[in-house]
Amino acid sequence: MGKSSWKSVITKQMTALGIKTEPYKPVIATLCDILKQRDAVYAQYLSEGAEPVREYTNKAGATNLTKNPLLILWDDLNKSALAYWRDLGLTPSSYKKLAGETPPEKPSVLTEALNKLEG
Repeated sequence: MGKSSWKSVITKQMTALGIKTEPYKPVIATLCDILKQRDAVYAQYLSEGAEPVREYTNKAGATNLTKNPLLILWDDLNKSALAYWRDLGLTPSSYKKLAGETPPEKPSVLTEALNKLEG
């Protein structure tokens, strides 16, 4: 997804939780950049064959297996994004810390259908 798509997703999530987005615009922008980079790294990983390990030849000429650097970068970007999600209150535990309550649950499709039948 692109930066604008991520911004839309994040602002919708925050709005659904009752969190104002205006004060967090710079944080949201940074999170969107991280997520865009993460998606690009993952696309590159897939296009290069999705190999979790690669052979690496060191200075001495020995060949060893090493974790794919793209997976390492992807994991680092995920961890960075998670930190921003926590700062924005977009994880259940961080929302509870910010709001003092559990996040509102979206009713299931079945619940919504039953409510329409009753109404």
